[in-house]
Amino acid sequence: MKKIVVFGAGLSATYLISYLESNAEKFSWELVVADMNLELAKSKCKNNATTCVQIDIHNEDKVIELLQGSALAVSMLPASLHLTIAHNCLEMGIHLATASYLSDELKALSEVVEQKDLVFLNECGLDPGIDHLSAMKLLDEIRENGNTITEFESFTGGLVAPECEDNPWKYKFTWNPRNVILAGSGGSVKFIHNGQYKFIPYHRVFRRTELVEIEGYGKFEGYANRDSLKYRGTYGLSDVKTMYRGTFRRPGFSKAWNCFVQIGATDDSYILPYSANMNHREFINTFLAYHPTDSIELKFKSYLGIDQDDIYVWEKIESTGVFSEEKIGLENDATPAQILEHILKKKWSMKDTDRDMIVMWHKVSYEKNQQTMCAESSLVIEGEDRMHTAMAQTVGLPLAIACKLILENKIAAKGCILPTTKDVYIPILKELEEFGIIFKEMHY
Repeated sequence: MKKIVVFGAGLSATYLISYLESNAEKFSWELVVADMNLELAKSKCKNNATTCVQIDIHNEDKVIELLQGSALAVSMLPASLHLTIAHNCLEMGIHLATASYLSDELKALSEVVEQKDLVFLNECGLDPGIDHLSAMKLLDEIRENGNTITEFESFTGGLVAPECEDNPWKYKFTWNPRNVILAGSGGSVKFIHNGQYKFIPYHRVFRRTELVEIEGYGKFEGYANRDSLKYRGTYGLSDVKTMYRGTFRRPGFSKAWNCFVQIGATDDSYILPYSANMNHREFINTFLAYHPTDSIELKFKSYLGIDQDDIYVWEKIESTGVFSEEKIGLENDATPAQILEHILKKKWSMKDTDRDMIVMWHKVSYEKNQQTMCAESSLVIEGEDRMHTAMAQTVGLPLAIACKLILENKIAAKGCILPTTKDVYIPILKELEEFGIIFKEMHY
């Protein structure tokens, strides 16, 4: 029996746990699911053979005790907690798998991990994850046919299914709301376009968008996300003229969201004093100039240059409830970003009947016989309900399949690695098709 310990039983672990349970007997796996909330762990486990335990990840003695005799640890915890588990896995000779970005701290361990003949697999969820798998498949196929790749673009969006787009933004929180509020704020966005390096400061991120149409689902707008340049080496695209990765929303979202960015409502760097007793209007008014007669709405429009007849932006802003006299409802003073998140959750939380939707799209331009050709690859997945979401499925399943590959010793590379080699992406993509996760490709 090979023991697998899964740390974290949140929404993202739903499909991962289900997959591991359904394959446990076939592959002789002993599965342990550990979470701070024991009842949550139990709710995710349907197999009587699975062991559920309550654990405080900060109690290192208990973590080490739990890991004894394990072959693989899977961390579905916040990325900041991976390092503790990683150090213990390294000391105890245990493989590790996560869906999170490969941090500099983990990367620094790679040489020692490799020396111990271990696999520490990262970025094997959705984005990062399935985006790597599908992009590498497309890129490798184009290169193997003797073509020269010149441009690469990739976008992913976590949205709601079309019939659930019942607010002017056509958007709701389908994942971590905090990540939505802080999107684009982690430093300058970097990419290369037509041979020119581009650096977009936070206050301009949401005014630089691109429209993309996905067959059967209409148009989406994409804004640049993080540092696209760091994947040039990973994807073997060091010489491309364009390298651009971003996030999808429905058209019009970015222009309206930029209003909150411009007034400072997404700032997470300081505590707003007296905010615990504020209502929504008072919160917005803290960012606007004093005027003895003008309303908050008028000051908001004036400050942001919103025309009186710009009903599309204004309809979105008003629909969030930011101008209501409702109390914010936080017990303690908070940052502007935390307050805005709390206000928006009142309007943008998923209903019981809502379903989410994942949209992913790659475009590759390449030179073939002195002609410029293009290839597009797209994926659209809709969730079943609030528990069985498309996001949870596309995060959990690729990581679960990767766990099987690790335990069967089918991944050649050792160290802290990404799922960008054929021995990883081919079997995962092939098995994902059995779950309906299938990319549509076209060349023109």
